[in-house]
Amino acid sequence: MKVKQTPIAAAVSLTLLGASLAVQAQQAAAPAAQLDQVVITGIRASLESAATIKKNSTAVVDAVSAEDVGKLPDSDVGQALGRIPGISVGRAFGQGATVSIRGSDPQMTYTTLNGQTVASTGWYDQLDIDRSFNYSLLPSELIGGMEVYKSQQADLTEGGIGGTVIVKTRKPLDMAANSGFVGVKYGKGTISDAEKEVSGLFSWKNQAKTFGVLAAGAHSQGAYIRNGIEADNRWSGDIAPTAFIQDRKRDALNVTLQARPAEGLDLGLNLLRLKLVGDNSNSSDYIFQDPENSTNCTKRNTDVKSAWNPKGMCVYSSTTAANPLPTQFFQVWARAAEMTSDTATFDAHYRTGNAKYDLVAGVTKAEGGTKLTANYQAGNWDAGFSRPAWQGTIDATGKQIVISPTSNQSFTAANLPTQMGPQSWATSRAPNKDQEKYLQMDATFDLDWGTINSFKTGLRYADHTFEKRAFRPIWASTIATSATSGLFAGTAEAASWNIPRPNVDAMVAGTLKNITGWNEDRSAFSELNEKNTSAYGMFEFESGNMRGNFGLRFISTKVSSTGYKFDGTPLAAGDYAGNANWGRSHDVKTAKYNDVLPSVNFAFDLRKDLVLRAAAAQAITRPNFANMFGVSVSGYNDDRAGNETWTLGSVGLKPMKSSQVDLSLEYYYGKGNLLSATYFNKDVQNFITTNVALNQKIGLVDPLTKVDNWTVQSFVNAGGGRLQGLELQANHAFNNGFGVVANYTFTEGTAPAQSFADNLGIFTQSSKHNVNMVGYYETAAYFGRLAYNWRSKYIIRENAYWYGNRMHDSYGTLDASFGWNINKWLKLSFEAINLTKQDDVQYGVMSTSLPADGLHKDPLKAGYPAWSFKGETSYKIGLTAKF
Repeated sequence: MKVKQTPIAAAVSLTLLGASLAVQAQQAAAPAAQLDQVVITGIRASLESAATIKKNSTAVVDAVSAEDVGKLPDSDVGQALGRIPGISVGRAFGQGATVSIRGSDPQMTYTTLNGQTVASTGWYDQLDIDRSFNYSLLPSELIGGMEVYKSQQADLTEGGIGGTVIVKTRKPLDMAANSGFVGVKYGKGTISDAEKEVSGLFSWKNQAKTFGVLAAGAHSQGAYIRNGIEADNRWSGDIAPTAFIQDRKRDALNVTLQARPAEGLDLGLNLLRLKLVGDNSNSSDYIFQDPENSTNCTKRNTDVKSAWNPKGMCVYSSTTAANPLPTQFFQVWARAAEMTSDTATFDAHYRTGNAKYDLVAGVTKAEGGTKLTANYQAGNWDAGFSRPAWQGTIDATGKQIVISPTSNQSFTAANLPTQMGPQSWATSRAPNKDQEKYLQMDATFDLDWGTINSFKTGLRYADHTFEKRAFRPIWASTIATSATSGLFAGTAEAASWNIPRPNVDAMVAGTLKNITGWNEDRSAFSELNEKNTSAYGMFEFESGNMRGNFGLRFISTKVSSTGYKFDGTPLAAGDYAGNANWGRSHDVKTAKYNDVLPSVNFAFDLRKDLVLRAAAAQAITRPNFANMFGVSVSGYNDDRAGNETWTLGSVGLKPMKSSQVDLSLEYYYGKGNLLSATYFNKDVQNFITTNVALNQKIGLVDPLTKVDNWTVQSFVNAGGGRLQGLELQANHAFNNGFGVVANYTFTEGTAPAQSFADNLGIFTQSSKHNVNMVGYYETAAYFGRLAYNWRSKYIIRENAYWYGNRMHDSYGTLDASFGWNINKWLKLSFEAINLTKQDDVQYGVMSTSLPADGLHKDPLKAGYPAWSFKGETSYKIGLTAKF
């Protein structure tokens, strides 16, 4: 019979945790013998493991389990998550970088490493700063599995309205002594350059199985190339065939120490180092198809008229040798970029009699952003510029711009001026830092209160700081140019012709040699600090065929925002011009909020193989950092008049809050076979709304326009929305080695239109339909898998300068993987991603009645195909040795 404990006694027990650990550790006898973990491998075994996790959980959970040590079902972490019902993956720059759960914004997905926050920053200074984790940092080989909690429960850290992703690493005492793997891969895309990868893991433990060490690492290096068209259409109807090239180098190292010095006591230390170097270039070969609204344009969208397009936006033009375009222009943005993430976590777990105590403490910190942004450009106004004159047609009447040249448009660095120098207006540095220190204590007490069999309680404290900065160069008195031949190396494809391929290292070096120092752009500095305290109590119950949990989580958050004062301070000699009226003292704003989040999860075994599951909870997602920064300035002193934007963040924003329910029926038969249907509904309040005021004076004159005229946007909480839908899932393994996995998710979402610059009431990155179909064949020697993923159209929102809000067309990819188990130690594998070469198509979606300004750009209006990128198939071959 279990000893009864009241909640008060439980709290007292938790207070005595430290003393109890010390005494018990000294008195404990030698540890009892433990069995090594039984490792199951292969596609079918992975599905069986995931189904077992789903069936036995009390919450609504789906899982991805590694097929073997060092082998997730997919080589991309985001792609692996994308096979789970209800999950959509944003594949920015060729990788699964963001995860959306059940149609919610990716910022509503809370990602943890073994249950704790992972610090993350971006490598690109033009994207919004949000709370989502960048999955491109994380190699799949380091992961043992992932669990996605789609319903909330009191012991889960708050932050994920969409859901919580728990990424799990392996522990040495759970593995056989002296076990591990070494793997190598070589990949090549139909567009991108070759990529090489090496990874490995080694796990050791002593004979007594009381101490173990695990080390895992991965390195990859290659060049990702994106070939497409980016249309601005505000420079004489410009269309820009573009080549984006990123030289990637990713390194990851995970070291785990685990000890069981006494019976019931488990100690661990996990160290994780992630680094991504992503130096890149974006080269645009501008075609000005409509200079001065010329006769080259034969068809216009008259619904889109502005100061840039007074006759309407050009959607079809034809140019011949008889009517050549007067302007040719080639521009390169070169960026030195990297991001790192370091995490150190100590955990202790102690089990005695009828109680268990858990302690986790750690720190995670990241640095990233853009180390240097440089710009090189040339046009036919420069001596020595001889790019071939444009001849051909440009058709923008569909979803995708079609460019058809009638003459050879290729050119090389020899067609550019012999010397080129950096553009002073475009050069900057934009470093970011992210850090969280956390401490969590939990205690679980076995109870014998009828159907209630345990009580779990805990405290968590986190101190989170995000800092963003920007610096502007102090230029030498005379700008030294560099030999153009050294600034470029070979060619790259843009549209259907070749353009010079930038040498990013040379462009960075050519820029730095002209810089004698740096001035901080004080308008860009902001530091946010959140102190989050939470406490919870959760009862678990089980009686006969019924099980579940219910509880409350209390949260308290104190927020401070620090930035420079805009107080009219005169500009000092030699200071950056954009610092006019910015002081050198700090302005600090503070706010706080509290909340109580209830939750209940219920599972009832209608039969041994049939589970009815229900859940109800309230959840929050804290505001994006980008909405809380003091002031952000975009468009100042750049090359486009009229897009000057002054953004006022608010530290007083409340978190979005969801009241949500789930109801599912799950049928389990055989090993890993599953049929399930789940209905979900999320009622989300406290959306963040953007208030926009045009033609405002703020006290800062733009050097290009010579006037003080800004678009000012600010943020408030207002409005609510709803997400509801249905998930259907089927897994079936036949007895002949074949098997199928299929799932479909229907999501219907409505959000407050006033929350977005595009004035559309649609959740960000929410697809109405999401389909996964996988067929596989597996024997002891061979395995193969075909996997198809399709999602319907969804909206992308990137409010930073130049980007904006645009609709992404429906997108589907067919992937294949095959392998040969040469023997029990060696495995040869082959993978092919996006066999259909699906293009990435994005088009305007905003109402044509919205004004043309820095927030509502002409090419992002409905009826115009803003961007498109050529689809690429990538192939990868690998050899893995397991021991």
